[in-house]
Amino acid sequence: MNTWSSFDAVLDAIAAQQRDYDLIIATGDLAQDHTVEAYQHFVAGIARLPKPCVWLPGNHDFQPAMVDTLAQAGIAADKHVLLGEHWQLVLLDSQVFGVPHGMLSDYQLEWLDRTLRQFPDSYTLVLLHHHPLASGCTWLDQHSLRNPHQLDAVLQNFPLARHLVCGHIHQELDLDWHGRRVLASPSTCVQFKPHCTNFTIDTVAPGWRWLTLQADGTLHTEVNRLQSDLFRPDLDSEGY
Repeated sequence: MNTWSSFDAVLDAIAAQQRDYDLIIATGDLAQDHTVEAYQHFVAGIARLPKPCVWLPGNHDFQPAMVDTLAQAGIAADKHVLLGEHWQLVLLDSQVFGVPHGMLSDYQLEWLDRTLRQFPDSYTLVLLHHHPLASGCTWLDQHSLRNPHQLDAVLQNFPLARHLVCGHIHQELDLDWHGRRVLASPSTCVQFKPHCTNFTIDTVAPGWRWLTLQADGTLHTEVNRLQSDLFRPDLDSEGY
């Protein structure tokens, strides 16, 4: 699958929907090969959507190239965003460079606690690349967040932090984790088949997830996918 073409098609589909929205969230793995050119492709694409963009680093990302290239294009590295009067977004860096699994450093956990204490009355959406709970895919769950118990320990002190969104697993997910709702977004390229023991590619189309944050703290969401069979993955692939 040509991942640039599928990303481009997703952007076209979002623009064609003509929906009103405030923000774009890129949940990580914006590039595979660590090159500046790959991040420039992302920048060129996302510039077609006239809204601010925030981003997370994924396990495949190379942050020196990522941060510099996105900053030069005016895409800030903001990790705390206040949305209106009722909501805040907190973006956590779970990357452990060079390995597929995730970990939240002591600094990230302390910063999360400090940030939430500053705005205890705001409903909170926590974003991180790696999933903090079992997805149901044995092979993927080897590469999940390694210290979810520490994340849970911080969030226990903040009852309004009850929604999380992750990337990484290339499939949609909507599960309960200690009374919180955890969502995963599909990939704009290859999808991984749910509930598999070994690496398995899915045949569903690339997609994206809409999030609507309500003033009463509820979150409404839907997953959309390309209505096209142009992007067919290599089902014989043994890894990604």
